[in-house]
Amino acid sequence: MARYIDANCKLCRREKQKLFLKGSRCNTDKCSLEKRNYIPGQHGLSRRMKFSEYGVQLREKQKVKRMYGLVETQFKNYYEKALRQKGVTGANLIKLLERRLDNIVFRLGFAASRKEARQLVLHRHFLVNDKLVNIPSYLVSTGDVISVREKSKQLDVIHKSLRKVKDHQYSWLEVDKAKLTGTILQIPEREEIPIQANEQLIIELYSK
Repeated sequence: MARYIDANCKLCRREKQKLFLKGSRCNTDKCSLEKRNYIPGQHGLSRRMKFSEYGVQLREKQKVKRMYGLVETQFKNYYEKALRQKGVTGANLIKLLERRLDNIVFRLGFAASRKEARQLVLHRHFLVNDKLVNIPSYLVSTGDVISVREKSKQLDVIHKSLRKVKDHQYSWLEVDKAKLTGTILQIPEREEIPIQANEQLIIELYSK
C-alpha cells in the first residue's frame, strides 16, 4: 500500500490547521505551523487562495484523509461503507475512521501519533481480546479490550507516550496504565470525536 513519506509538517501547512501528525511536538513552539503559517512551496507566502465550492470540499476531504493517514482508495471505501449504514452518512464516516485500531491505540495514549500507532500495530505489539492483531485498519467494537503484548510491555516508546498523557479525556474509552490495557466502553457519537472537520462537505464531494 502506498504511503506518504515526505515531511508531515507540509500537510498541516497545506491545510492551514494542525493535524497532530507528529505527536506532542504539535503542541510546542517547534510546530512548523507556528513558524510558517502559509502553504508550502516557493510562492506559498504570497499566494492568496480563492477556492471554488469544489475546492472547499476537496480540501476538507484531504484534511480528514491526512489526519487519519489514509490513501484515496482506503478513504473512498470508508465512504461507501458509511453510505450503506443507517443514519447520517457523514457521522457514520467519522465513526468508522475513529474505530480503526491504529487510531484507538493513539487515543488510548499508547502512541504519540496515529503514524506511530500504525507502526506499533504492524510490528505486532498489540492484542485485541487476547488475540494478536497487526492490521491497523481493524475495526474495534464495543467491549473490545486492547492490550500491549507481554513481550512489548517494556517498550520505551509506549511508556514515554503514556507519561505525556496526564488525564484521560475520552468517556467512551477506559485505560489501565498499570496493566497497559484499554477497553472500548461504547462506539462514540460524532459529537464525542474531537476532530475539527465538516464531514458533510466530504459527502457532497463524493455524491457528485
